[in-house]
Amino acid sequence: MRLVPLAEIATAVAVVAIATISYFIVSKESRPGALLTPPLVATLLVANLVPAMALMVLVARRFAMRRAASSLIGGRGRLHVRLVALFSVIASVPTLLVVIFASLLFQIGADFWSSERARGMLENTATIAKETYQQELTRVELETVTMSKDLVEFLSERGLDDPQFAEYFFNQVYVRNLSEAVIMSVGPDGEIRRLALVNPYDRTLEREVTSESLKALSNGRVSVTIVTGDRIGTVTPLAIEKGAYLYAARAFDPEMTNRLKRAEAVLADYNALLARSKVLQFRFNAALLLVSLLIVALAIWIALALADRLVRPVGALVDAARKVTAGDLAARVEVSNSRDEVGTLGDAFNQMTGRLEEQTGALMTANAQLDSRRAFIEAVLSGVTAGIISLDEQRRVRLINSPAQALLRTTNDEAVGRRLAELAPELNAHLDGEHREDIIQFATAGEPRTLAVKRVRVEGGHVLTFDDITDQLTDQRRAAWSDVARRIAHEIKNPLTPIQLAAERLQRRYGKEISSDPGTFEQLTGIIVRQVGDLRRMVDEFSSFARMPKPVFREESVGEIAHQALFLHEVAHPDIAFRLEAPQPPPTLVCDRRQIGQALTNLVKNAVEAINQKREEGRGGPAEEVAIEIRENDTHLCIEVRDTGIGLPVDRGRLTEPYMTTRVKGTGLGLAIVKKIAEEHFGTIDFEDGPGGGTLVRLQFDSEALARLAGRGGDDISGKAANG
Repeated sequence: MRLVPLAEIATAVAVVAIATISYFIVSKESRPGALLTPPLVATLLVANLVPAMALMVLVARRFAMRRAASSLIGGRGRLHVRLVALFSVIASVPTLLVVIFASLLFQIGADFWSSERARGMLENTATIAKETYQQELTRVELETVTMSKDLVEFLSERGLDDPQFAEYFFNQVYVRNLSEAVIMSVGPDGEIRRLALVNPYDRTLEREVTSESLKALSNGRVSVTIVTGDRIGTVTPLAIEKGAYLYAARAFDPEMTNRLKRAEAVLADYNALLARSKVLQFRFNAALLLVSLLIVALAIWIALALADRLVRPVGALVDAARKVTAGDLAARVEVSNSRDEVGTLGDAFNQMTGRLEEQTGALMTANAQLDSRRAFIEAVLSGVTAGIISLDEQRRVRLINSPAQALLRTTNDEAVGRRLAELAPELNAHLDGEHREDIIQFATAGEPRTLAVKRVRVEGGHVLTFDDITDQLTDQRRAAWSDVARRIAHEIKNPLTPIQLAAERLQRRYGKEISSDPGTFEQLTGIIVRQVGDLRRMVDEFSSFARMPKPVFREESVGEIAHQALFLHEVAHPDIAFRLEAPQPPPTLVCDRRQIGQALTNLVKNAVEAINQKREEGRGGPAEEVAIEIRENDTHLCIEVRDTGIGLPVDRGRLTEPYMTTRVKGTGLGLAIVKKIAEEHFGTIDFEDGPGGGTLVRLQFDSEALARLAGRGGDDISGKAANG
């Protein structure tokens, strides 16, 4: 099939090349009237027809394939192509034979009429007519000249007044087989006078002699022949006196002149035909070529129409079969009135689809009932918050509900049919244990989760049910740590103040009195004061985490809050680039300014510490930066804090737990406080790896929900929560 386009191009080039060569052969200079030989003409016809017909067949093939592709059957249209090829061959072979025969027949006839024999016959006919006419002219001229001599001799002896002259003049005219004659004299003034006349037809003979004739005679000519109508006349000088002339004429059949003119016209037409013979030859053969191509084109058109007619019922059957394949058992084909094989096939197809529709009706009803029950079970399972997985004997998943899909980060199509060991190895290990209920640790997308799992043995497999108790345990730990923090703050904070006051009093009261080692005394009391300050700050963090005040919601500029959080660290760390990306004008958010500022300050502080830790490990560089980006849409506001520091730990899901820290001097309460502030503001906190390394922390707030809390304080929120 890849060679067909090349064949089309080659055929088109051959058509143009052969047509060009044929044109140069036909238009080549040759002697006038020379025709191309019959074999050469037949060869040129065949050479032009064969590639032209082949090109038409190739073009019709492409057209047939397109029509077949647009039909109901589709495909490459092999039936169309075969019919086009068959009809083209059937039309082309007889057409070529007829064209060759007609061309040869025309050429043989044209060769005969352009032959020397036909030319000589026509030329001889015209010559004979012309010679006969010329002989008549010569005879009249000779007789008139001879008669003038006889008249001059008679008149020289007797004179014009002799009574016998009239009889002698008449006899001269009669004997010489002339019809009429006149002796006339032309005066100096050009006036013509008749001297003698033989005029049986009563014609004015003087008018036959023109001034041009007389002028020619005066220039020395012996005679002048005058042909008018049905008369051949001659005028000659008469030597009896100056200005005397003899005019004699003979009447002849006018048909002689017509025959002569016709012969000359036939000869002229023949010569013109010979001059145009090559053009006529070209036109005739060009007409044969065009008619042949039209016949082939008509055959191709009939082939396409016939193919369409044959393919149409088959296409209807194919379309109906495809509908049946797609599940439309009500598909039927239109059966024609003609009871042929195609009609019988259509009847059989309709009967088959009718039976299939009847037989599948009961199956569809049963399937509908099964689907209804399955949908009911799936609806019940989807409404359950616990994850449920049904397994067969090979521990392949047969059924999984939506909570289980969400927890295992999979879909129904991906999970059903897979082994549990591939989907969740921890759950598969639980099936190998002895306990029906267990608490297992499960990692999903790198985030550890805690599941409470139960298994039930059923016919043909197991059913696993599990609840995600990660948040519940986190809340329990947070409550326990809050209570611990409150107790620690209460027990430690009370003795810190007297210790600090005592150390400061020792410095003021006895600092100058110590003489043995005052430096050591000053250093030790300073250590006591500083350590007490550090303990007081730790106790303050415990207190903040254990009893964070309820936020007071007001509309604040988030850009200004973020700028202040960056500015505090930008002054302290000039070797780090700090950048704020926010739309203009900066967006606003209904929030507690102090708490949001504290959250951003904690995040920026962690970012700076991550960069410093990276530098301590020898992996830092001069291009370290901390950036805050603020984005908003119609319903939410997002704040992202990015750094190029050391990055997130593997156990990133526990970063917001109290006292969970990756640094030696950290208390582990910073991110826990940030998460608590985010939750108090109807927001979330997420951790991701930065695009170029480092950490990305995303705070996202529901700005619509916060907008409804504008102007409310902590008690209002608490009361609303209690009433809700």
